[in-house]
Amino acid sequence: MPELPEVEVTRRSLDGPLQGARILGVRLGKPLRWPLGCDPAVRLIGRTIGPIARRGKYLWMPLHAAGGAPDGGLLLHLGMSGSLALQPAVPAPAGPHDHFELATTQGTLRLTDPRRFGAVVWSAALDADPARKLLSSLGHEPFDEALTPEFLHAALKRRRAPIKPVLMAGDIVVGAGNIYACEALFEAGIHPGLRADRLSRPRAARLLAAVRATLSRALALGGSTLRDFHDAHGMDGAYQDHAAVYGRAGQPCHRCGQTVRRSVQAQRATYWCPGCQKR
Repeated sequence: MPELPEVEVTRRSLDGPLQGARILGVRLGKPLRWPLGCDPAVRLIGRTIGPIARRGKYLWMPLHAAGGAPDGGLLLHLGMSGSLALQPAVPAPAGPHDHFELATTQGTLRLTDPRRFGAVVWSAALDADPARKLLSSLGHEPFDEALTPEFLHAALKRRRAPIKPVLMAGDIVVGAGNIYACEALFEAGIHPGLRADRLSRPRAARLLAAVRATLSRALALGGSTLRDFHDAHGMDGAYQDHAAVYGRAGQPCHRCGQTVRRSVQAQRATYWCPGCQKR
């Protein structure tokens, strides 16, 4: 699944090329998770694309009518297997997994999503439904100054579940999906099965620093390409080649030499080092 670094890499690869582009046409393929929610000819065609923003794993593409007046926007989600590509003005023919296309004066934006868990939804504004409802349960952005070690520690004190599923839930802090939760917990030296409410204040501070450091490295490396992720220009991510524990079960830990283990938590694979990560 594309996680926060992959979504942010996608945002950066689209923002410059598409800012100021005028929408010329829309093609809808098979239905996605949620309906578009508007008549493309009325709400989209002829509109100009503004600066693309990100909230959690969602991308927000604001639209402007003639004269520059704000006129809603598109909220996009890549789901489990989606990717966005910016293609030439006359793109290659759409394939069976290409379910949304936005033809613009600066190329064609195409959403490819084999599992169709992604979404493209029109909303009048970010603070209006459906965008408001979809974003309302998201926690702090990982680099938000309001996300302090004290805040994180207090929030974790209210959770009795293991720390990894709590970290991945996204209602305290967004961005720590499966890959990066495993990596951040390794960097912080915290066992993924430790109950969240048992983290001390110093360990919560280490965890927050590790989440931020892990996500920063992932962004610098273009995210992770495990199967089909690539940015809007077709470039793969490289973080997976630098992972300390994720995907390395049975191999020696780079830090202590013990064998990296794999377990399952909340139906997701968890990778951890028994020598470096303590309860």
